[in-house]
Amino acid sequence: MPIRLTILLLLLNLGKPFAQSGLIPEPVSYRQTSGDLRLNQLTGIVSGAGVSNQFIGLAQAQIRASTGLTLPTKKTKSTLFLSIDSITSKQPEGYALQITPQGIRLTGHDEAGLFYGLQSLTQLFSQATSGIVPACEVTDYPRFSYRGMHLDVSRHQFPIPFIKKYIDLLALYKFNTFHWHLTDDQGWRIEIKRYPALQQKAAYRSETLIGHKKELPHRFDGKRYGGYYTQAEVKDIIQYATQRHITIIPEIEMPGHALAALSAYPELGCLKPNGQPGGPYQAATFWGIFDDVFCAGNDSTFTFLEGVLDEVVALFPSKYIHIGGDECPKTRWKTCTRCQARIQREHLKNEEELQRYFVRRMDMYLIKKGRHIIGWDEILEGTEHASSPSLRMSPEAIVMSWRGIQGGIEAIRQKHNAIMTPESHVYFDYYQSLYPEEPLAAAGYTPLSKVYAYEPIPAELRPDEAVYLKGVQGTAWSEYMDSPEKAEYMVFPRAMAVAEIAWSPRDNRNYADFLRRLRQQETLLKQRNVNYANRFDELTDTVSVNAAGGVDLKLSTTLPDATVRYTIDGTTPTLTSAVYSKPLSIAQTSTVKAAVFRDSKQQGRVFQKAFTISKATGKPVTFTPEPMGGYRPASPLVAVNGVAGTSRYNTGEWIGFQGKDAEVIIDLQATQTVSSIGTHILNYHWQRMWAPQMLQMAVSEDGKTFREVYQQTQFPVNGINPVRATFSPVQARYVRIRATNKGVIPANEYGAGGKAWLLLDEFRVD
Repeated sequence: MPIRLTILLLLLNLGKPFAQSGLIPEPVSYRQTSGDLRLNQLTGIVSGAGVSNQFIGLAQAQIRASTGLTLPTKKTKSTLFLSIDSITSKQPEGYALQITPQGIRLTGHDEAGLFYGLQSLTQLFSQATSGIVPACEVTDYPRFSYRGMHLDVSRHQFPIPFIKKYIDLLALYKFNTFHWHLTDDQGWRIEIKRYPALQQKAAYRSETLIGHKKELPHRFDGKRYGGYYTQAEVKDIIQYATQRHITIIPEIEMPGHALAALSAYPELGCLKPNGQPGGPYQAATFWGIFDDVFCAGNDSTFTFLEGVLDEVVALFPSKYIHIGGDECPKTRWKTCTRCQARIQREHLKNEEELQRYFVRRMDMYLIKKGRHIIGWDEILEGTEHASSPSLRMSPEAIVMSWRGIQGGIEAIRQKHNAIMTPESHVYFDYYQSLYPEEPLAAAGYTPLSKVYAYEPIPAELRPDEAVYLKGVQGTAWSEYMDSPEKAEYMVFPRAMAVAEIAWSPRDNRNYADFLRRLRQQETLLKQRNVNYANRFDELTDTVSVNAAGGVDLKLSTTLPDATVRYTIDGTTPTLTSAVYSKPLSIAQTSTVKAAVFRDSKQQGRVFQKAFTISKATGKPVTFTPEPMGGYRPASPLVAVNGVAGTSRYNTGEWIGFQGKDAEVIIDLQATQTVSSIGTHILNYHWQRMWAPQMLQMAVSEDGKTFREVYQQTQFPVNGINPVRATFSPVQARYVRIRATNKGVIPANEYGAGGKAWLLLDEFRVD
């Protein structure tokens, strides 16, 4: 189609040139029409059949909060008319909105749709200029039926006013599910009247870790921490959420993540190898996975958990109850005589089938109560090939896929419903910026752009399979979210990207337009005192090795009409610094600093990156074996791009090998004098990262016969260990680095029995 015709049709469809929605999530259809509505002329609310007085009151309160207008329930010249009509708005949870100079008509398919239309109206009101809202027509309905956000209150408990604020924000962006993670190793946060020790003991821990768990020695604040939500408070929160069309799904962790519960009821733990009771137990004071779990061989365990679920089911009207099921070590089960007896009695193959027995037993119990389970993707393990059909989950069970997307795909192919919440894209305890000023987070790097780019329906699913994917969820673990303000900073605006993924048609999504609308939302976020991360337009970078073996630095900002200025001498950029217009060629060791400017003002923080250029920079590199997992670089040349890894190990510069030795060979492409070889070793045992047992460096002129020039066996730093091998000058073309992996993590160390990670970064040769 000719470009001019395309533009003409676009203008005709929009009604006004370049009219665009300011809504998040982006609606199915938005069309700006003629004229404007002046908010001060809106003087009443009128409702049709089926609209409850409770909803009208909620609408009045929300409009008053966003505009200051008090709209009485009476027909006036300029009216907000609310109605429910499943013919006008055909899809569940959908709505149709018309704003004209004479008033507003909002029609929902159901009350949920009416409510979501009200949220769109609230957003449009917040963007009004001088009290004027452009006339428009909106047709809208959700893509997925499950649109969820999670919040962990076990590691850090959040006050009730914040929980309600969180629910309000979820409702504003059309989420319909709040996944409330109430129990874990670090604390039990819900009152269970049948088991008072949960409130008296399990709800509290003796102290809390300070800093990141990778830091050694571990430091603690020495302050008792804890609390719980009473059943009356839970009911109040549920009612609050229900009025906002949000279902709360509670999570009661089992069979793992049980230390807090065991501290109150130690008899529910496994027997020791000598047959004595397990323990003593206490609620965990730091973060991780712990071997002490509920005993699967003890009938009292199931009596306890059924008693807990009885009260949970009585409180929560949700069809589904989340039972966790993740990260359950089998260490205690393997030596517990009761668990082993259960395996024999139930004709189970092993401890993995014992977990399936555990999950299935709770699944069947909830079915008797008229409910169904949701569990993390571990609940699916082995069910397809279980030794007995009785170990398979009920068809109604839902799998929440967090360890990537494969668990969701497997569930769907077994005809289970699935919800996607992959750690790689929608876990908000991960860093959202690589700037060193970012507050402490768990690990990783999940910028807003990565969240928005996530597509929940895997490409390999057929259309008839994709119907089992019910939706998507963002997940907020609170180990490093110790206040409401920190939680808001980590969750928003990334949750808004999830909202759009979950609601908007796939073809309507466009990241640049999402950012435009996000900037329009900032007034509303500030009005609601949300401590959101407003860093999304800051500079990001790409470092690459070009065809000539040189290093290029590309800088990018998403801020419109911005100028990027930079320096290469380590000074802070100003309005007179050089203007960035194309990738910078880095020819010598230097530190680049850059900043974004608009309207003669610096926008955001100063970017900086240090480069160390050596004889190895840009030269061919080979690895044996190939690097693994999240530590497999985008290109082998990352190892010689002049950039070192950081202590946060989330920039893509660290190169990792799990359980295997590593060999690296660098081809300098010409024989030359060499007297120094450098790299770094990352040593964080609490992240399963271990220094090599031996690091050897050798050189060669022909690539066949190597001469060892350096050896190191001690790496004492908990963190980054610099390696700088110096030796008498030799002639060499090839450099070989060999590192012997620790192999299996030793007993009594974090992750014992698992494979150790070996991590190295930038290689320098001089």
